[in-house]
Amino acid sequence: MELFNDKQINILQVAEKLFSEKGFDGTSIREISKTANVNVAMVSYYFGSKEKLLESLIFYRTSDLKNKLETIPEEKITAVEKIEKFIALYIQRIHENRAFHHILLFEISSNKRAMDFESFTKVKKTNIKTLEKIIQQGQSEHIFKKEINIHMIIPTILGTYFYFQMNKPFFGEILNLGSEKEHTNYVQFELINHIQQTIKSLLLHAN
Repeated sequence: MELFNDKQINILQVAEKLFSEKGFDGTSIREISKTANVNVAMVSYYFGSKEKLLESLIFYRTSDLKNKLETIPEEKITAVEKIEKFIALYIQRIHENRAFHHILLFEISSNKRAMDFESFTKVKKTNIKTLEKIIQQGQSEHIFKKEINIHMIIPTILGTYFYFQMNKPFFGEILNLGSEKEHTNYVQFELINHIQQTIKSLLLHAN
């Protein structure tokens, strides 16, 4: 069953764009409804308040990634390949939705408003469970070490990516990334590979 219908998705995508451009406080429900070409009453009917709209946006973006990650443990590939795929999918999806993650990071760090992050917390817990299944497979096959801090693997993945993003002008200069396309290609082909190698060095037995 779909979590959101087409009209709701349109409103969420418009809100995401406006929140990223003007900030949450600088965007009104009226502006969202006008840009989405719906009336204010419809936005209120679907989401209630602007805060609830943001909560729905968070769930919309994060649940999609969760659903894709959950299929990886069942694939007929090695535990190492599953870890590589987990990392690649995580970074690719976050990079595609980087405007949303900019909004999310600001809202969580600023703590300016009371919001219900329960559904977001459930998604994050499910992602850890998915990662745990992959690591347990590798451990049962004696490929991965026994002593692994599973809860710190995802922060290590995200920390590297977000540091790269927050220092985009610096890395653009030293890596000669002159365009957005070159930047994205570097993420896709170099940064993901670097993160994969880093995580595998934490998981694999030393030769």
